[in-house]
Amino acid sequence: MSSAKAEVEVIERYCKGCSICAEFCPTKVLEMDAFVVKVAKPEACIACMQCELRCPDFAIKVHKK
Repeated sequence: MSSAKAEVEVIERYCKGCSICAEFCPTKVLEMDAFVVKVAKPEACIACMQCELRCPDFAIKVHKK
């Protein structure tokens, strides 16, 4: 059972690999995998929404639980 407060969805076709979302994530949920961001530690998500708010390409969606 996950203790995450939200589920982070990455829409890969929108992601241009700028890494802004990963840089703003306070709990390092996201990390870069070549030129696309991936959810590396979903259990660490605190639902702060910084990744979704900062993404210039709308490639991140945070679904609160």
